[in-house]
Amino acid sequence: MEPPSTSMLTELMEQLRDASRNLPNTQERLMSLTGVGWSDDRTVKVEVGPRGQLVDVHIDPKVFRRPDAYALRGAIIAANAAAVRTVLEKTREVMEDQLPPELNDLRAQLRPGEPAPTERMLRTDAEILSERETTHER
Repeated sequence: MEPPSTSMLTELMEQLRDASRNLPNTQERLMSLTGVGWSDDRTVKVEVGPRGQLVDVHIDPKVFRRPDAYALRGAIIAANAAAVRTVLEKTREVMEDQLPPELNDLRAQLRPGEPAPTERMLRTDAEILSERETTHER
């Protein structure tokens, strides 16, 4: 494995400086993101804010004709999970637009097999809890 060249590192540092100068705009873009998700049966629509917090829930009134609390609970959870995945994907896109693509290449070269920091940062709560449970089972 060949080490990165000085010119590549210099260029990378300049791109990172540019990204840091643009940080206020990036933060504004990130804080304006929303995600929308639907239940599989399209009876529940959920909107989440930039951090995945619940902003709005729309439940189709026909759900209440044959009330089933367990099914409604599942529909809300599924719609919320879809909305969170949407806002996290938008967040990932904004972050990737701001960081030089060579940064991931360099990270992969220097730390093969490790996930990118943005991938770890943008995990869902369900993924984090699953990892904890897996760790505790060992």
